[in-house]
Amino acid sequence: MATVHLRIGDLVWGKLGRYPPWPGKIVSPPKDLKKPRGKKCHFVKFFGTEDHAWIKVEQLKPYHVHKEEMIKINKGKRFQQAVDAVEDFLKKSKGKEQSGNSKGDSKGKRTPHKPLKILEEDDEDFGALKDPEKDLTDSDPEPSTVERVGAGPGSGFKWEHSPMKDDPHFHHFLLSQSEKPGSSMEPISKRLKIVEKDTGSTSIQAADSTAINGNVTPTDKRIGFLGLGLMGSGIVSNLLKMGHIVTVWNRTAEKCDLFIQEGARLGRTPAEVASMCDITFSCVSDPKAARDLVLGPSGVLQGIRPGKCYVEMSTVDPETVTELLQLITSRGGRFLEAPVLGSQQLSNNGMLVILAAGDKTVYEDCSSCFQAIGKTSFFLGEAGNAARMMLVLNMVQGSFMATIAEGLTLAQATGQSQQTFLDILCQGQMASIFVDQKCQNILQCNFKPDYYLKHIQKDLRLAISMGDTANHPSPLQVYKRAKALDQSDNDISAVYRAYIH
Repeated sequence: MATVHLRIGDLVWGKLGRYPPWPGKIVSPPKDLKKPRGKKCHFVKFFGTEDHAWIKVEQLKPYHVHKEEMIKINKGKRFQQAVDAVEDFLKKSKGKEQSGNSKGDSKGKRTPHKPLKILEEDDEDFGALKDPEKDLTDSDPEPSTVERVGAGPGSGFKWEHSPMKDDPHFHHFLLSQSEKPGSSMEPISKRLKIVEKDTGSTSIQAADSTAINGNVTPTDKRIGFLGLGLMGSGIVSNLLKMGHIVTVWNRTAEKCDLFIQEGARLGRTPAEVASMCDITFSCVSDPKAARDLVLGPSGVLQGIRPGKCYVEMSTVDPETVTELLQLITSRGGRFLEAPVLGSQQLSNNGMLVILAAGDKTVYEDCSSCFQAIGKTSFFLGEAGNAARMMLVLNMVQGSFMATIAEGLTLAQATGQSQQTFLDILCQGQMASIFVDQKCQNILQCNFKPDYYLKHIQKDLRLAISMGDTANHPSPLQVYKRAKALDQSDNDISAVYRAYIH
């Protein structure tokens, strides 16, 4: 096969890891980014999102040549929106080229195959990188890398297998979520900014690229991670991509295999992980699992020594947090709770929100880890506060999901189109990615879990108990009914079935 030579300005199909091919444009990288080691790459901006990535040349295909093929194998709504964005870009570029050519023809200097110009900051559709246009060569500075592409279903397109995840220097640095408009693109070097709040909380956020010189580097501390479920798997993947040294353990050992292939080390027991690592994270299903992991046979407590750090990321009640704090500190360890707000997709994309409380020095030691897995984190003070805040937030999320499900069933019961209900809802002030995704789940009867129903039901149960302690009214009980209908292992949107049975 003849080699296709690509350059700045070319439109391409880019293949990144497990994601399907996505339309993009080769653009100039920021000057302070280092190129991944190994094969030659191009820096690609993906249409329909605010995502940028270093993509190896063998994972790039010319846009126009493969357009028809790609459209046949990708049918998702976001994919179509991305293709539409390419077509809009082409129309505007053609208009600019014709305008430029009319001036050029009068001087006899027309260049028929000139690459598309990179959009400037004042263009309407996309923000632009300020670097001058230039071809990428193997002698260019080596940039960091990124993986955060919101894409549709898998593709059967034949690409050479050399995903960026195989590169140990494959780093996260994206700032913004895909739902943000393209016209508000932020500088894309993901760094930390410490923000002191008037409320007493502290936030570690992605900072503007001008705030700090140089990329944030992964901590040299050894990281342990216990629990590779929906959330834990994405967290560990992003820690590895950021360059952290990670030792993993899971109750079902087979789940560790993929991460071992990606560079993680294997711990035989929770105690061994805690003893080997400087900071050990845990992300399990409920308070009982969290306590068993610490107190059980070969549990974390047996591996805790003075100075060792333990970070509980599970969503549990404040009483469990207090118990774990006392256990870890009794052995001279340091404790932080850090439950995460998000879903499997956000976990995979490194866009979680971390709520932390407890030992602030541990929070600061975890800064590069939190940057790798989330878009922002908050320090909320003494241990237990993060659990309280998390339960309040999940109560709101669960209640909102139940209200959406009730609205869909009421629309149908009164002879209204559920699709029209969704279309109207997504044009109003309640429009969000969450609303769109969960309504589509219901309309398509697709309840593959992104956030388990059994977990939101557990969180609501804990919130009810917390509310009783504070003499506060209880939230909705409809999830208990959905659980009784055997919907526990489905997505949260399966609460809809509690209304139709």
